[in-house]
Amino acid sequence: MPILPDPEPYVGRFAPSPSGPLHAGSLVAALASFLDARVHQGRWLLRIEDIDEPRTVPGADRTILHQLRTLGLHWDEEPVWQTRRHALYEQAFARLQAAGRVYGCTCTRRELPPGPYPGTCRPRPNPQAPQTPPHDHIGFPLARSIAPDFAHDETLAPPDATASQRQPAARPSSWRFLVEPGIETFQDRWLGEQSQDVAGEVGDFIIRRADGLWAYQLVVVVDDGLQGITDIVRGADLLDSTARQRQLARALGLPCPRVLHTPLIRDRDGRKLSKQNHAPALNLGQPLECLQQAWAALGFDRLPATALAAFWPQAMAQWRQRFGRN
Repeated sequence: MPILPDPEPYVGRFAPSPSGPLHAGSLVAALASFLDARVHQGRWLLRIEDIDEPRTVPGADRTILHQLRTLGLHWDEEPVWQTRRHALYEQAFARLQAAGRVYGCTCTRRELPPGPYPGTCRPRPNPQAPQTPPHDHIGFPLARSIAPDFAHDETLAPPDATASQRQPAARPSSWRFLVEPGIETFQDRWLGEQSQDVAGEVGDFIIRRADGLWAYQLVVVVDDGLQGITDIVRGADLLDSTARQRQLARALGLPCPRVLHTPLIRDRDGRKLSKQNHAPALNLGQPLECLQQAWAALGFDRLPATALAAFWPQAMAQWRQRFGRN
């Protein structure tokens, strides 16, 4: 009987934004991603997504680290802060630019109609110019081949909020990614097969904002690729971003991770439970109850555990039965 190769080592992540402490909704995603990594004998990484600096609350990153530790969710490598990684995003942007996959846009939100971007600033093709194939990989390095010069960017110490690597733009202008036509189809481990016509439903989307900040869609793809993320477990509010991120990953020569999107938690008014909607922070005085409520929100029956030490093996056993891969 032939010996089958070992499956690709699992690498998952939890990537909260430090716009406030974790709440019940964010804990659901954290719990699911942690359990999925542990059930598959993988690594669970922590990334602080503070790239949107105007929304960052000072000290919120430290609060999140404390909350996770108190609840028993322990990461396997030193956390990374996105604001320490501007050089990596600049490098990725330059590669996309060299491949002809980005262009400057002077449109403002007020000028644009509702719906997908109509292509107002999209460059017209030059029939005499060499065409870049839609799936041409441009060789962005993967996690295991990051240049040593960037090793210092992934440190435990949070960045100095005043230290910015961005250069001011000559004039207000965002940069858009030139999307590919056609239907993007992928398998979600919770929701099943999903598809989206990115060109028709979204259009060319912004990867660098008019204020010079990197857009979420670009940085998350670069980070997942460079950290070697194989599996993304996150809330269903980000399902709509998946097709866009898959297109970006291909353009950068990066793999597309497997995805699992968990149900959203809503408040009494039916709104997504979020920091913007003033969701209350977790009650760390009752960590087990916090986990039990998040577990129930994932569709499981309450566990008989009376302590954190008992909760984890019970939860892992049930998660393995439902979401474990053979």
